[in-house]
Amino acid sequence: MQYRIIPVTPFQQNCSLIWCTRTNEAAVVDPGGDLHLVNAAIADAGVTVTKILLTHGHLDHVGGTAELARTLEVPVEGPHRDDLFWIQALPQQAQMFGLPTPEMFTPDRWLGDDDRVSVGDLQLQVIHAPGHTPGHVVFYHQPSELALVGDVLFQGAIGRTDFPKGDYDTLIRTIRGKLFPLGDAVRFVPGHGPMSSFGNERASNPFVSDHRG
Repeated sequence: MQYRIIPVTPFQQNCSLIWCTRTNEAAVVDPGGDLHLVNAAIADAGVTVTKILLTHGHLDHVGGTAELARTLEVPVEGPHRDDLFWIQALPQQAQMFGLPTPEMFTPDRWLGDDDRVSVGDLQLQVIHAPGHTPGHVVFYHQPSELALVGDVLFQGAIGRTDFPKGDYDTLIRTIRGKLFPLGDAVRFVPGHGPMSSFGNERASNPFVSDHRG
């Protein structure tokens, strides 16, 4: 699996372009906005996007979804149905941050724990990862030991839990019980900031390291 990280929106959200090297089929993960940057990355990679994948329903991750899906004529998969209320609240989210109201959409496929998502020959495991939002999901490609974790985990930090239906204890259980068991060598693309690995976060993350017991 090949990938490219495309920081978008005023929040510098890590939109990702992932693709299968054999078929050249690709997916855009979390197209929050700045679609000119996303489209430029697609053209530069010379790939054909066949779907959009969403980790959760926050504006900076999904704001460009409807427009991109419409222009590329591709389906939207994810997040988990429990984030429907966030997607329905996109106008309020945009108003809160003084941003233009995005086009509305409903995912073509809701995702759940242990579902599989295909991109060409690639098979991504879906992990329901609540805590930051109730319907957050993570996409994991085992052969590449790479996870796209959205706003669950960051280098040296974790996702916020002060939004509606966020829950700190649930988020900690998600990270320790569902992500860390995938292995220390697994690298991850967070929703914001630099990449890291689960091993690095187990060793040094002040919220979820092994030293916290």
